[in-house]
Amino acid sequence: MISIKQINKKDIDLCYELDSNTISLWSKKQWANEFKKEGTKIFGLLITNLVIGICVFQVVLDEAQINYFVVNKRFRKKGFGSYFMSYLIKKCEKLNLKKIILEVSQGNVNAERFYSRFDFSTVGIRKNYYKDGSHALLKEKKLTTK
Repeated sequence: MISIKQINKKDIDLCYELDSNTISLWSKKQWANEFKKEGTKIFGLLITNLVIGICVFQVVLDEAQINYFVVNKRFRKKGFGSYFMSYLIKKCEKLNLKKIILEVSQGNVNAERFYSRFDFSTVGIRKNYYKDGSHALLKEKKLTTK
């Protein structure tokens, strides 16, 4: 059974473990800090009780900034990421947000394709943004509020 639930700070180890096994973006301390930020929502995508995906987004005024989005490598290209993103978009629309923004490495072609399927468009570039010197593409999706 697939479900999505809000994750809280007692799940820091779980978040860090999934991150370490996928994109290795944040340290355990950085994960702890995410749970303290005002307006931050952290969701987990679960199959039964196994967390296979995590999304961290922060609501700022009338927009959501996705700071982290990942699905476990074993579960990619099976529709789980699309299911998760569709849920998040609907959640943001219910919150009456006007847009979702995120950044993705210019070299991450799979992620770029994934986000474009949800009508995210590139609105800017942060040069040499990542540790490896690659650029970050700033992506935006305008929402239709209910």
